[in-house]
Amino acid sequence: MSDEIEKLKMHSPDLTQDNIAKIRALFPGCVTEAAGEDGKLRLAVDFDQLRQELSDSIVEGPQERYHLNWPGKREALITANAPIAKTLRPARNESVDFDTTQNLFIEGDNLEALKLLQETYLGKVKMIYIDPPYNTGNDFVYDDEFTEEASEFFRKSSQIDEQSNRLVANPESKGRFHSAWLSMMYPRLRLARNLLSDDGVIFVSIDDGEVSGLKKMCDEVFGPQLFIGCFVWKSRQNKDNRNVTNASIDHEYILCYGQAIRGEARNTSQYSNEDNDPRGAWTSANMVGIATADRRPNLHYDLIDPATGTNYGCPQMGWRYDRKTMARLIEEERVLWPSSADGRPRRKAFLDDLTSDFTGFSSLIAPGVYTRDGTADIMDLFNLRVFDFPKPVELMRILVEQASGPGDIVVDFFAGSGATAHGVLAQNASDHGNRKFVLVQLPEVLDPENGNQKTAADFCVCHSLPQNIAELTKERIRRAGQKILEGECHPDWNKDVGFRVLKIDSSNMADVFYTPDQTAQADLLSRVDNIKPDRTAEDLLFQVLLDWGVDLTLPIRRETVQGKTVFFVDDTALMACFDDDISEQLVKELAGHAPMRIVFKDTGFADDQTKINVRQIFKAMSPDTEVKAI
Repeated sequence: MSDEIEKLKMHSPDLTQDNIAKIRALFPGCVTEAAGEDGKLRLAVDFDQLRQELSDSIVEGPQERYHLNWPGKREALITANAPIAKTLRPARNESVDFDTTQNLFIEGDNLEALKLLQETYLGKVKMIYIDPPYNTGNDFVYDDEFTEEASEFFRKSSQIDEQSNRLVANPESKGRFHSAWLSMMYPRLRLARNLLSDDGVIFVSIDDGEVSGLKKMCDEVFGPQLFIGCFVWKSRQNKDNRNVTNASIDHEYILCYGQAIRGEARNTSQYSNEDNDPRGAWTSANMVGIATADRRPNLHYDLIDPATGTNYGCPQMGWRYDRKTMARLIEEERVLWPSSADGRPRRKAFLDDLTSDFTGFSSLIAPGVYTRDGTADIMDLFNLRVFDFPKPVELMRILVEQASGPGDIVVDFFAGSGATAHGVLAQNASDHGNRKFVLVQLPEVLDPENGNQKTAADFCVCHSLPQNIAELTKERIRRAGQKILEGECHPDWNKDVGFRVLKIDSSNMADVFYTPDQTAQADLLSRVDNIKPDRTAEDLLFQVLLDWGVDLTLPIRRETVQGKTVFFVDDTALMACFDDDISEQLVKELAGHAPMRIVFKDTGFADDQTKINVRQIFKAMSPDTEVKAI
């Protein structure tokens, strides 16, 4: 075995080649070698032979079949599978509790984000919720036109212009009304599927315009057998017959795919039965609502203990239940009364409710929760309408409660107003869960000349924020977290309302890293270091975490060892040193920690002999350590 240190690939997975490898394992005779446009040999699938392998009769020519097709579908599939040479760069000054939080906010194109997260979150996400553009003819779709080979992706490393423009208008007059939207959604859904756990669930909000195409697309991507339901949300309370058809469209849809809502893989460790309640194990649950009196007056009333006459008043955000429901809970002895009037009544939530509650989760979802509640949520935080048509927090909390458990990961890659993060935090505060959110939002530039965006743009100017949607989303999560901490929280909740901001950028590695065969001999001396000069050691660390598939929210500490900066990720889960002049003495000291993984800069060793000896040192002192270089 060679003693050369293995190098990390430093780009997202090539899903096409991965898929070919799977086919080759099942049908080796269907995979052959073919020359690409660059003349290099690559593995390729003999589709005629594969069709014959999967048929019990002779296959001749294309067969008629039931499927969804549109112009650009093949290009969309190529777009989904093509690797990118991108990375995530940490932004500490925009984060909240960067070193301790387990939540992520990724700023950048969501297609690129999904590619970068393939290895880290493969099969680990319990719930995905997205609220994509509805394709009304007046909104935008992402510009994902794929016209280059993967090598060009590596060479250019970037798919956006200097103004970060990734959105294009999609008016019906273009003649690509449905096709452009489907081509935008298809690769994102395919990549999202890979992130879902075996018992994971995805929710997609949509309206009448694209619900039929979206349903067919989701059947293809996730499988019709995983269709849970098409939930109908009455989003508007008042009828409006100004529609040209004289019909008032007062609802939206939420398509849901997965195994089941409220699956069996829930963490129930918080349930106990210290009072020997015949109804079984229970836990204490929050009963405080999330709506002010002007929005939900029926939830604002004084709560009185009928046994003692103690009046516990009404919290600022009201109760979660109306008077009739609360009376029933009191009658069934499900209300936990505090020992003093200063305390807050809570609810007994029984373990058996996890099953019984499911029967009440109707396809008519979140009755009494409207779009105007989402607007009021924003007004409560900003005192301004900085987002158009944000989803209500209560709608998101209901979905989070039904589809995830206390320790699960929730992803939203069309983050928009940040309602998903707000819903996760609200539910965690209620049941002391440790759900973690991963949000992705494009820094779409706000146009102060656009009447719908002027308020948001003015807010950013007044608060010295860049004028883009991502900045508003981050600010909403900051304010929502603070407001939740000021309200009623479960006493055992860890109160993690932070988020670690990571921004998509071109790779930290110079072009020579990806195309060494195109480097002229005269350039070698100027390109000894293959890392871009403007990148920090922490930038390099996060690209290594991505490449190795390590959790991006693990705690990180930085120490000085023998005068060199060493990163410890989750203590010894991964160690990294990107300094120059690494000596054998330092290598031996680091090997003494017996890390699971360790990475150095390929050009960082004091001399060639040290570089050669690294693997031998670890073989002797920490044989289970995986050693790599960049």
